[in-house]
Amino acid sequence: MEQNKEMTAGESLALITETLNNNRKEITRRGGKYFILWGILLTFFSLLVYALWKSTGHAYWNNLWFAMPLVGYPLARMIRSKEETAMATNAVSRIVSGIWTSFGVFACSLAAFTVLFTIVGDHPLAAIVVGASLTAEIVLLFGLAETISGVALRNWAIKIAGFVTGIGSVAIYFITGANEEQMFIFTLAGLVLVATGLVVKRQN
Repeated sequence: MEQNKEMTAGESLALITETLNNNRKEITRRGGKYFILWGILLTFFSLLVYALWKSTGHAYWNNLWFAMPLVGYPLARMIRSKEETAMATNAVSRIVSGIWTSFGVFACSLAAFTVLFTIVGDHPLAAIVVGASLTAEIVLLFGLAETISGVALRNWAIKIAGFVTGIGSVAIYFITGANEEQMFIFTLAGLVLVATGLVVKRQN
């Protein structure tokens, strides 16, 4: 009886492990096209904001970033398959969803605090200094969220992409400084995201 119980417990553990691994692979497989979609949008908007900022000398073109989710979410829903819609959530998908939800909350809160500080701040350079550092901070958070997602999904491509995005953004920020060239931080993140999507699709 004890031997049968041990075998049953071992089989149950093996089944749970196999299910989690299958869930990770399926989520990663489905995520490839979304990496590509958001990577393309991120690259496009970063170059658009850079070009307009460079030609006019006005940083208010950064407000175009608010249009990105308005374009991205409908496109993401369009490319979502019926299979994905019918698929039930699981422990892994909830973890990954929680990671990106946390990133969104932190990024939006950081942006809101920055705008508030520039409004109430007395120093005339407050908007320039805080606004410039905000770019690097958001992409650093983005890279961190991507790396943690790669850890949760046990995918080396996503982990490396997150590290390159986060650390690379800080490097570009210190090289370019507080001017329109900082938009290349988002360009780097977008290109890395597209490359990650292609690698993930090839893996699966």
